Amino acid sequence: MDNQQKQTAALTAIRSLVGTPEGEDNVELFVEHHLEEIESAYFSKIYGTPKPEVSQIISSLVLVSSWSYEDDDIINVFDFSLPEKVTDYVLSVRFSGDDVEEVSMES
Repeated sequence: MDNQQKQTAALTAIRSLVGTPEGEDNVELFVEHHLEEIESAYFSKIYGTPKPEVSQIISSLVLVSSWSYEDDDIINVFDFSLPEKVTDYVLSVRFSGDDVEEVSMES
């Protein structure tokens, strides 16, 4: 799996966690935190509404970094965040080989 395929798989993994118990402590916490902390003007500008749906926010995530947590130079961590660098928080997706190992909210 190349890096583009992993990036796509990472976003799919994030979307699949919405509305699940596994997603409460990462994906949904990420969204809820930002809806509470960021001015509604940002959301109105980006999404056309001061309180966008979770799916709108998840669909707009942008890749902010990708890196290797091992010394083998294989990219296996992909970090996504909101558009326009409005936060330091990311949803970090870690791979083990070609499989998503973990999704976590990081700062």
